[in-house]
Amino acid sequence: MPVNLELKLKVISHREIINKLNSINALFKKTLYQKDIYYSFPNGLLKLRVEGKNSFLIKYLRDEKGKRFSKYEILNLKGKQPENYLSEIFTVDAIVQKKRKLYSYNNTRIHLDEVKSLGKFIELETLVVKNRQLAQNEFREVIKLLDLNLADQIRTSYKNLILK
Repeated sequence: MPVNLELKLKVISHREIINKLNSINALFKKTLYQKDIYYSFPNGLLKLRVEGKNSFLIKYLRDEKGKRFSKYEILNLKGKQPENYLSEIFTVDAIVQKKRKLYSYNNTRIHLDEVKSLGKFIELETLVVKNRQLAQNEFREVIKLLDLNLADQIRTSYKNLILK
C-alpha cells in the first residue's frame, strides 16, 4: 500500500504560492475539477473521486494527530454510474467539490484547491519512495521553499470540514 506525508493549510490567495512554485521550478501538471463523495467507513476514509469521465475509489488510513502519514489505495472504476452504484451500497457522509491546480516538485504533489463552501487551500503530499526519513526531508524542504506556516495546518479531511 503506498504511503505519503500530508499537509493542508487554508490560504487567502494562491497568487503568492504560484509565484514561489514558479521560482523553484515546480512543474504545473494540470487543472482538475473533482467531486469527492465520502462514504461511512469505520477504519479511515473511503471516497469516490469523480474527475470528468474517470472515477476512482480511494481508501485512506491516515494518522490525524501525528506526522500525517497516510496509507492509501486507489481503484480505477469502470462502468456508467459508479456514483449511483456505490450510493446504493454505502451511506454518503459528505460531498466535496473542488477545482484543483496540480503541481509537482520531485516526489511532492502540491495541490492548490478551491473548495466549494470552504475556500482556498494548499495541500502537500510527499510520496514515500525509499523511506520515511527521505520523504520527511523533502517535505520539510518544500515547506521551507514555499514559506508555509505549520502552526496553521489543518489536521482533518475536507469531509470533516464540510460536516462542521
